[in-house]
Amino acid sequence: MSKVHNETGLRILVVEDEESFVDALKVGLAREGFDVSVARDGLEAVDVFQSRPFDVVLLDLMLPKMSGLDVCRAIRLASTVPIIIVSAKGEEVDMVLMLEIGADDYVTKPYRLRELVARIRAVLRRHEATAPAVPSESVVEHGPLRLDVDARRCFLNGKEVKLRKKEFALMMLMLENPGRVLTRDVLIDRVWGSDYVGDTKTLDVHIKRLRTLIEEDPKNPAYITTVRGVGYRLEVAKPAGE
Repeated sequence: MSKVHNETGLRILVVEDEESFVDALKVGLAREGFDVSVARDGLEAVDVFQSRPFDVVLLDLMLPKMSGLDVCRAIRLASTVPIIIVSAKGEEVDMVLMLEIGADDYVTKPYRLRELVARIRAVLRRHEATAPAVPSESVVEHGPLRLDVDARRCFLNGKEVKLRKKEFALMMLMLENPGRVLTRDVLIDRVWGSDYVGDTKTLDVHIKRLRTLIEEDPKNPAYITTVRGVGYRLEVAKPAGE
């Protein structure tokens, strides 16, 4: 039996309506020591998730009653629990969309149980390791951008901007290093963890969303600029007119 169960007693919510996958997952994950609960449609998934705490959610996209997309949104509004999409839909547009709304990883069917378990453990390590460390100051700010670290709130010119967990981590890293070029490798390592093996487009998706939230013109960013072939930088100078 895996040491994971002995050390953490991890609880996994499997949201899946195909019985062949449900049966295989229940048996395979239980053998690895996980405590598995199953929801077979989207509405049941939300109800079960709200009824007890879970450490990981494995979420199919094509579900009865409520889509996996809406389930992901509902869970993410209430929790930062790691969500791994497990779906037969493997197009890049689907992966990018799910990452944009808060999923942590994407596994395409068919898959090997060993790979899925490795992804589960990796996303759990990243979830624990990438929570932004609280700096000596509880407020981090630069120009019109301000982060209240204790409350996990971001403000632009005094107006609150709602950030998700990894967006907050990226923003804090940049605010702590104004004017410094942060390479893609550094950003991924610090925010997603050194063991991250997913597509690096994930970083670009999060940067793009940050720009839509804080930039007046996201296509011509004044705060988060791209250093082509290297990474990103938080500009020291304020935009013209401020």
